[in-house]
Amino acid sequence: MRMVSGKATSEDTRVELTLRPKRLGEFVGQEKVKGNLEIAIVAAQQRHEPLDHILLHGPPGLGKTTLAHIIAAEMGVNIKVSSGPAIERTGDLAAVLTNLRESDILFIDEVHRLSRVVEEKLYPAMEDFVFDIFLGKGPAARGLRLDLPHFSLIGATTRSALLSPPLRDRFGATYHLAFYDETAIKTILRRSAAILRVPVEDGALDPIAQRSRGTPRVANRLLKRLRDYAQVMANGTITEESALEGLSKLEVDSVGLDDIDHRVLHTIIDKFDGGPVGLDTIAASISEDADTIMGVYEPYLLQLGFLERTPRGRVATRLAYEHLGLPYRKGDRTQASLWGRE
Repeated sequence: MRMVSGKATSEDTRVELTLRPKRLGEFVGQEKVKGNLEIAIVAAQQRHEPLDHILLHGPPGLGKTTLAHIIAAEMGVNIKVSSGPAIERTGDLAAVLTNLRESDILFIDEVHRLSRVVEEKLYPAMEDFVFDIFLGKGPAARGLRLDLPHFSLIGATTRSALLSPPLRDRFGATYHLAFYDETAIKTILRRSAAILRVPVEDGALDPIAQRSRGTPRVANRLLKRLRDYAQVMANGTITEESALEGLSKLEVDSVGLDDIDHRVLHTIIDKFDGGPVGLDTIAASISEDADTIMGVYEPYLLQLGFLERTPRGRVATRLAYEHLGLPYRKGDRTQASLWGRE
């Protein structure tokens, strides 16, 4: 697992249980989402009704799972947690749904990975709170309709484009979680350091926040690794100096790029004159899967403005050249722009 990846590891999951905020007031950032959720929660409580089904989407590590637990806590109801890959058959879905109580929340992570058969069984459960099953086979088969309690489904996805339109349309509210700014990340780091009892000088928070890629999970992961470095190589306190030294050893540069990010950029610039170059060609050059590059590495490079997508392929921008300390070949870039407009 990459140090700067937003995907959770088993260690992240254990630590996040400790660091995870329990109420909306403790949740840092995502102000628009929090404001809308607060209104929806209060309105549902005043009407004594369950919440509408909610879809949370955005890059990994931004707090979708945390928000689902906070919503359950604010509503004062139980939450059942599952994931798209874990619900393989309709029987798995039936077992989950029939164990819910009135107003409970069912949280399905990676909801875009539900199979089509399971997804179609979920539609009547979301709309009419019923689940249809068939007993027996052949001419003797008969249908049985199970009444379900009125529950709220919270779906989380990192790839909302992969959701089928029928499933997407059944969510009453959809919220997008965006990357965090450095101020919010530093607030999260202060809170995490206090919970973990890690002495951190205020000056050390800036380089950590700058390299966190706007993702709280990455920020907390870097904080834990720098805690180890300070304990062994310094006096136990994370200072600005020890933070910079530790981050250098972790090979995370000033904007949060790691070795793989650098390989992607250098491949486009050094081997293909800055682009345009196709995604499959980049993948073959660095021995990575094309889907992994598009879904894991590209989003942050695009956010920084280091890459452009054109009809003919990926192009490295002037900002990428400047960050890598390479001379910008304007002629190559001009030609790439002309091709992109064809």
